[in-house]
Amino acid sequence: MSQEKISVYNLADLKNTSDDAIPNYLNSLKFTQSHRLTDVRLAIGYGALSVAVACFVWDWKLGFDSTKYYSAVAVAVYLALNVAMTFWARNVEGATVYVGTSPSGETVSIATSVEKYTPVYNVEITVTSPSSKNAPKTITLSRPFSEWFNSAGVFVAAPFQTLFATAVPAIGKADPKRVAAAESTPAAADSASSETAYSPAMLAMLAAASKADASGMSGDSDTGVATGSVGKKGGKRRKA
Repeated sequence: MSQEKISVYNLADLKNTSDDAIPNYLNSLKFTQSHRLTDVRLAIGYGALSVAVACFVWDWKLGFDSTKYYSAVAVAVYLALNVAMTFWARNVEGATVYVGTSPSGETVSIATSVEKYTPVYNVEITVTSPSSKNAPKTITLSRPFSEWFNSAGVFVAAPFQTLFATAVPAIGKADPKRVAAAESTPAAADSASSETAYSPAMLAMLAAASKADASGMSGDSDTGVATGSVGKKGGKRRKA
């Protein structure tokens, strides 16, 4: 497994790499990812493209005069589909980067964001119980990217995965080893009250250990280093 480096001064790269690591991690824990949001957006986009292609074919084969009414209708449909796609992307899909179901049945939806010039990863996790009696629970996290990126720009998965496993019970149940490791490590156990749970030296040690073990690993949830372009089990999402 390679250790891809990014610029630690580029917020978009920091966010995108972190976003891409979420489906890698959760899918490795046997979560079942839902692609419904992306599929609907793609279906609307392809529908608009099909209308545009149809207009071109009509005009080319039959001429403008004989198809101008059909073209007018097609333009209206094309505009409606584009408005629908914009609405879906902004108001329904929004900042959501992952939706999946845990092995124990909870539905986990994760939305992420960053503020301009602020290297802090803001995460909103909504957990819906399989029982309709329980209302969805929302968990919010805000952590500096320096907790899982070392000074060289290498993404270190261990603290990133520990953050989710300790904060979200549904994830913790699927990855008890991360929870146990956090409880046995004072720095990780105090992450809720400390600004940085992992020092630069600790991140460097974790990255070095992962590099040494990389040749024997293939997508395991305990992988120490993961990048946005290696071992993906979920589709890429490029929203900054």
